[in-house]
Amino acid sequence: MPFKALGLSPNILRGVQAMGYTDPTPIQLRAIPTVLAGKDLIGSAQTGTGKTAAFALPLLTKLGQHSPRGPRVLILEPTRELAAQVETSFRDLARFTDIRPLVVHGGVGYGHQRSELRKGVDVIAATPGRLLDFMKEGLKLDTIEVLVLDEVDRMLDMGFLPDVKRIILACPDARQTLFFSATVPPEIAAVAAFALRDPVRIEVGANRTTAQTVAHAMYPVAQVQKFELLLALLERTEFDSVLIFSRTKHGADRIARRLKAANHAVAVLHSNRSQNQRVEALEGFKSGRYEVMVATDIAARGIDVAGISHVINYDVPKNPEDYVHRIGRTGRAQAVGDAFTLMAPEDEGDVRDIERFIGKPIERLKIEGFNYAPYEARPPRPEHQGAGGQGRFARGSQHGRHGGGRSGGGGHQGGGRGQSHGGHGRSAQGQSQGGSRPAQAQPKPKKQHFGTARHEGTGAQPASQPPKSIVRGFLSRLRGR
Repeated sequence: MPFKALGLSPNILRGVQAMGYTDPTPIQLRAIPTVLAGKDLIGSAQTGTGKTAAFALPLLTKLGQHSPRGPRVLILEPTRELAAQVETSFRDLARFTDIRPLVVHGGVGYGHQRSELRKGVDVIAATPGRLLDFMKEGLKLDTIEVLVLDEVDRMLDMGFLPDVKRIILACPDARQTLFFSATVPPEIAAVAAFALRDPVRIEVGANRTTAQTVAHAMYPVAQVQKFELLLALLERTEFDSVLIFSRTKHGADRIARRLKAANHAVAVLHSNRSQNQRVEALEGFKSGRYEVMVATDIAARGIDVAGISHVINYDVPKNPEDYVHRIGRTGRAQAVGDAFTLMAPEDEGDVRDIERFIGKPIERLKIEGFNYAPYEARPPRPEHQGAGGQGRFARGSQHGRHGGGRSGGGGHQGGGRGQSHGGHGRSAQGQSQGGSRPAQAQPKPKKQHFGTARHEGTGAQPASQPPKSIVRGFLSRLRGR
């Protein structure tokens, strides 16, 4: 079915043609008529399937033309990048109308956003924090006709629920409300019951599946060789543009520095970057000035760049859902893409979680001719034992306190941690300090016995307990006397 059969206005159809869209995606086919009918909606689909246009096209058709009475559509987004991209989509699709969209987010000054709000806008794409700032300044939402909560699951993960509820309460009760998200976890049901009225549920594809247009594989490698393998992958892969995911901001900066030293054109995107730096990185990546972008998970749902041919997970994500969103940055809009993940031995538990989540194993591959260091696979960790569990158990046990004072406990604490994490050197150091410290190097009796009495919880008084006068002096000093 073509777009013109969905009931869109002529000017919006011209915008669709100018954008180069030909046929609607499944989520667009089902969502556009529902939104045009004025019904509340919960829409979920795999990332990269056109969810933004699924609500932008019908809403622009309903708006018709600019109205001076105030904003009529409000879209809430979890990140600045998503808010900016949604506003850009509305502006592009509405290019043959006089409808005025505006993006409202932090990281930049208030001046331009404030002046545009005073002039009058029809559509606001906003992050919750900056929108609440303007509401404190007097921005009213009583003219809102449609409220869209996009990437709802991400907003819940980021702790925006209280802010979102305050914004919802500031909107008129007689409104249309749309939820769009790549996944719909059970927690969203409570928010939906609070915000929606008899919503239509549209679900395209399984929430836990990866796009069929993306081929993905794991590359087992020792932790110390990760960057070497990354360089080898980049050298032996024909790519248009590559998005590399790091688990931390500092890790992203470190990877980018090393890639630049290897003569790659690299951009960096994470929350410590200024808004101008983030915009420059995205624009440079889109235009091809940068062939590689290194990012944290802020970009997993914040980048909509056509032509990303490869995604590389330098670090395995802790959350299986983040894996789906990361690799969904390639293979978008029915294009094909590849996703590689560098898997160190300590990542195997997280990889098993991902495979259970998506319901299938992920192929393990190796690069021919790469000089691999020994890779020692780790056995599955017992469910009742977390990382460092033996260390915590030893630290709290009577055996760990044997010998009195902190030194005995410290020895077993070091041994427990060393055993749990494979750090034999650290374990040996802990035992040495705990078991063979010379008598003159022991902690002062006062500190030692206060620590022992407090942790052991015994009523017996040690033979070497300090005199009461020392105790009173110690307490007096604490009280500042």
